[in-house]
Parts: sequence; C-alpha cells; structure tokens
Amino acid sequence: MDTSMETRGIQHLWTGPHAQRNQMPNSSSITEFLLLAFADTRQLQLLHFALFLGIYLAALLGNGLILTAVACDHRLHTPMYFFLLNLALLDLGCISTTLPKAMANSLWGSRAISYTGCAAQVFLTVFLFSAEYSLLTVMAYDCYIAICKPLHYGSLVGSRACAQMAAAAWGSGFLNAVLHTATTFSLPLCQGNAVDQFFCEIPQILKLSCSQSFLSEVWVLVGNVFIDRGCFVFIVLSYAQIIRAVLRMPSEQERHKAFSMCLPHLAVVSLFISTVMFTYLKPLSISSPSLDLVVAVLYSVVPPAVNPFIYSMRNQELKVALNKMVSLTFFTVGKLLICLHK
Repeated sequence: MDTSMETRGIQHLWTGPHAQRNQMPNSSSITEFLLLAFADTRQLQLLHFALFLGIYLAALLGNGLILTAVACDHRLHTPMYFFLLNLALLDLGCISTTLPKAMANSLWGSRAISYTGCAAQVFLTVFLFSAEYSLLTVMAYDCYIAICKPLHYGSLVGSRACAQMAAAAWGSGFLNAVLHTATTFSLPLCQGNAVDQFFCEIPQILKLSCSQSFLSEVWVLVGNVFIDRGCFVFIVLSYAQIIRAVLRMPSEQERHKAFSMCLPHLAVVSLFISTVMFTYLKPLSISSPSLDLVVAVLYSVVPPAVNPFIYSMRNQELKVALNKMVSLTFFTVGKLLICLHK
C-alpha cells in the first residue's frame, strides 16, 4: 500500500504548504529532520508518552504471545499458523519502527531525528508494510485453498510452498524498500527539514524535495501500482469465491467452522487496507497536519496492536494454546517463588 503514500506525497508537492518554507541549498547540509510533535505543552507530551507506551506494550505482549504459542505448541505447526507467526513478526517490526522514537521525543521534549535515522525509518516502514501486504495476500490464498480446494490443500500448501511464499513476501518488501529509499533520498532537498508527521515517511520527504526532482520516484511508483492493485484484486476475488463456497455448504457446523477460520484474516485485511486508504486517499481539501497525524496513527499503530486480539477472539485452537502457556507460566513462577521462600 506504500504506493498510495507516494501518490499522496506527489499531490502535496503541487498544492502543499512546503513552497512557503525557508529555502535550503541542498540535502548535503541536512544532518537531521524535525518530526511533528504530538503536543506543545509538557503535560500533554507526557500524557501522549504514557498512552503510546501502553499501546506499545500491549502490541509487544499480544504479538509476543502469538509467536511463543505458535512456536511451542506442535498442534499449531500448520500453514495457517506459520503465516500468522510471520504476521506477528511483521506487526512487531511495524510498530517498533515508528512508535519508540515518537515516545522518546515526547518524553524528552524533542523533535529531532538524524538523517540516517530518518532514512532507516523510511526503509523499515516500506519494507515491513509492503511485506505485510504481500503476506496478507498469501494468507488469502491459503484460506481460498482450504475452503474451496480442501482435497488439494496438502499438495498446494505444503511446508516447502509455505516457506517459499513467506520468503517471497519478505523478499518483495525488501526490494521495494531498497528501491524507494534509494530513490527518495537521492533527491535534492531544498524546502527545509521539518517533516509534517511523527515519523519519517516518503510523502513527507517528497514535500521537502525540489519541485521537479521527484519525477525519478514516479518510475518506481508506476511498477508498484500494478503489483498493489493486483494483490488487492486477488484478495477480493479470493474472498468472493470463499463466501460462495461457504454458503453452498450443507451443514451449518461446516459453515461456522469455515467462517471462524477466515473471518479473522478478513478483519485484519479490512483494517489494514481501510486505514491506509483513508489516510492517503482522503481529499486534499480536508488535509491538515493534525488530521494527518491522527490518521497516520490509525494505519501505523492501531493494526499491529489489535491484530493479535482479532485472531485470538474466534480461534479456539489459539485460545487453548495461549491459556495453556499462560497457566504454565504462572505455575512456573509460583513454584520458583515457593522455592525461594524455603
């Protein structure tokens, strides 16, 4: 979905307020960028720090529990949970790329991020979000085969095929990130160093570039448009086939089981795509730094934090594994405390 980000960045180049900023000769003189602050007063900065610390810890706990449960419980060593493990890894990476720096700036009352740190944020953001979008497409394929072609599931989605599809998702994200980061940071920046977002992202960097220098990024963008739209169409068609197959099932129990297996993924896909589309396809007439800040939180912070809860709510196998793991942890800790008191 990163193509929408750059498309919006290109739109802002023609209409945004960057033309009124103080001119800088070129990007070689920029050693740091200034991120958009969540608040101006110290009390609100500390409040935002506490709020996002809670969200970050919840995301770490939720995704960490899923990683541990899938890795330790042999009953969860199936293709669906293998992809879920990869999704949890990507979610941890996504939220850890943007939120810790924002929390540190709120805590210390700072706005600065180094040039290298900004480039790293752009690279990791594009890498992780692109890989997650590709992985969600793969998971839609997994659901489609499980529901519509159950007799061929073992041959089409075996362990080797799962590893190859997961590697393709991660690899495509990496290549995408290399292309976009190299292209974006090769542009001369002559509109200052103030980034109108709480983390570095491509549209905001493009707003700082010279008026015509961003055209090289368009060539990378064009290729991604076809890939991203292709993934979106594939997900939609897959779920159209899944819904049609489920409605044809004679048994209500079979329909309930099928929906329970695929609804969490559909909810995660809908949350991911809708937040990104709302963020970067909303009309320019309603755009403002404060609104952009809020909606950026919607797509970069909310999905990684709530995805573990979406998957665990209707998945009985995952619930059992998590309850077993938590009970074992409390039992082990209690036993250690008793031993220490003796």
